[in-house]
Amino acid sequence: MIALGCAIYGLSLDMISVPNKLADGGLSGISLLLRHFWGINMGLSTLVLNIPLIILGYRFMGKRLLAYTIWGTASLSFFLWFWRLIPIITQLNLEHDLFLSAALAGTLSGFGLGLVFRFNGTSGGTDIIARICQLKFGISSGKILLLCDAIVLFISLSYLDIKHMMYTLLASFILSKVMDTVQQGAYTARGLIIISDKYKEIGKMIDLKLDRGFTYLKALGGYQQDEKRIIYVVVSPREIPLVKQLVEQEDPHAFVNIIEVNEALGEGFTYKQKHRHLFIRK
Repeated sequence: MIALGCAIYGLSLDMISVPNKLADGGLSGISLLLRHFWGINMGLSTLVLNIPLIILGYRFMGKRLLAYTIWGTASLSFFLWFWRLIPIITQLNLEHDLFLSAALAGTLSGFGLGLVFRFNGTSGGTDIIARICQLKFGISSGKILLLCDAIVLFISLSYLDIKHMMYTLLASFILSKVMDTVQQGAYTARGLIIISDKYKEIGKMIDLKLDRGFTYLKALGGYQQDEKRIIYVVVSPREIPLVKQLVEQEDPHAFVNIIEVNEALGEGFTYKQKHRHLFIRK
């Protein structure tokens, strides 16, 4: 799956970014710079530039993660070289539509990188630098990646105009959204924390009307220091209005907090749901 993700990412760079003069951040952006000024093959430059970074990362990364990084780096370098050899590069004619190019490049790149990160791999480059800074200095990896991308994109202005740079930023934004979706999973959900003195009645209605499991959490009131029961339940986004309606019917003064759940695994989400009758649960 890491190799497949690198293949999709490499295809996006070779088929869309390069022909339409869209820049990129990180090591891929440096490879684009080398290709533009000196005509160096992107696959070769990516591989060579990653070698010192992999050696540097050996001291701070576990063997398993390092092995996945080496595999991802080699795969990306291979596919950046491979896609240039087959005619698919000339078959996709976007007529230099920069908006369409940015949207498609961001979608393909985000999907490819999302697969790589979902299966605990990296594509090398600035990912290694970010991981080292996080482990050694406690700096957020996201901030390091953003800094590296900003530096490379700024240097890319040496051969790109502002228009192409802005479309590159659009592609980067789409990439981040698609990558997060692929990496975090497709089973998005919402978690509800419900505080009410009528927790038993609310829990019973959630069980009967939604067929969802829930959990009672012990809590201590901050003002009166009295013991309470909190309901925690995870539902799909489309079930939120029904839960709010059920809570309001039982206790209009209940406190409800809705939080975003990036991924939900288990019965009702990734396992087969229990058969439900039109009006009551069987």
